[in-house]
Amino acid sequence: MATPGRKVVVVGAGIVGACCAVHLQEDGHDVTLVDRLAPGEACSFGNAGLLAVSSFVPLAMPGVLAQVPKWLLDPLAPFTLRWLHAPRLLGFLWRFVKAGAPHNVEAAADALAQLTLPAVEGHQRLAACAGVPDLIRALDYMYVYETDAAYAKDAGAWRLRRARGVRTEELTADQVREREPALAPIYRRGVLVREHGYTVNPSRLVKALADLVARRGGTVLHGEVGDITIDGDGRPRLATDQGEIASDVVVIAGGAWSGRLTARLGHRVPLEAERGYHVMVRAPGVHLNAPIMVGGHKFAATPMDMGIRFAGTSEWAGLEAKPNDARATALLKHARRMLPDIRVDDVSQWMGPRPTLPDSLPVIGPSPRFPSVFFAFGHQHVGLTSGPKTGQLIADLVAGRTPNLDLRPFRIDRF
Repeated sequence: MATPGRKVVVVGAGIVGACCAVHLQEDGHDVTLVDRLAPGEACSFGNAGLLAVSSFVPLAMPGVLAQVPKWLLDPLAPFTLRWLHAPRLLGFLWRFVKAGAPHNVEAAADALAQLTLPAVEGHQRLAACAGVPDLIRALDYMYVYETDAAYAKDAGAWRLRRARGVRTEELTADQVREREPALAPIYRRGVLVREHGYTVNPSRLVKALADLVARRGGTVLHGEVGDITIDGDGRPRLATDQGEIASDVVVIAGGAWSGRLTARLGHRVPLEAERGYHVMVRAPGVHLNAPIMVGGHKFAATPMDMGIRFAGTSEWAGLEAKPNDARATALLKHARRMLPDIRVDDVSQWMGPRPTLPDSLPVIGPSPRFPSVFFAFGHQHVGLTSGPKTGQLIADLVAGRTPNLDLRPFRIDRF
């Protein structure tokens, strides 16, 4: 039986938390959205803006670990590790290796696809409700490769995508340049992926959703949650720097910071802050018709309201380490090589921690210890893409409805 009208606190005002808050409000709950930052100011500020419907391919693909030693020696590589953090990664990496077994990869792709495939339609509906439909663009998405060898390394990923209904079209070098004339003539082949989309301003999108929550009578609170306890009646209490917040239900959607709160409740998860970087080139002097993913180097170039954003790379250094400017510099070098005529007079750079778990699956569902606690975190590279579906699932669970997909792969006690 549905249970509407409860007081629900959502911890985390990124895209996942904002989507949860909107869906919960639509069920009639009294929602408070709380975060130490303003809405849309962490990973939701700096991501690539992609509604990457086909990005259900797990990070732990067979063959990935074999590439790591070479990547560590290449300053332009998509992966880097700060050695001081390496000892803390041992448990994570052991689980990561296990997740790369073929049967685990297939199962993870099946589970993730349920979150990513509805992305464009889900975002279009939410953006329309928030009064910002112009922020969502439904467009095909192109991968480009400099060599046949780089394409061959992605063969397993393309097999996973096509087996799950993703429509693709192989492109020759001439067809790649016909679609994007600004590209350097270095790409031998491409793959066009149908029925994708992107947002021209991811931070503004999240802020618009948070504004919608406020307009509908909810509370958006700027405050840091330091502790969470469950009182004798099973009601959560949050200790924040703005005072205590009592609620009937709490949803932990705090991205890479979620592990600290789950640990307070006795749930320890191998959550890592996989740091991503972007370079924003304003007034670039060149034009892209749609987002492009550069295979091999694993970064995306996305045309946005502010210019062209080059986003990607994975750095494992923990939550507290300072940004590594060399990672952003590497992206800018890639940008110049990709778009020879680009102007880089006005450039900004950014770093943010993606919340990543070893099997690439988020935690979505109830706490097995406390019925009033729900989780929605760990979406790694697909938080923006899978935000709307995650929000719908959390609303179903809080209301007592049975979700329309199997949530067992996302349970918090799977590790």
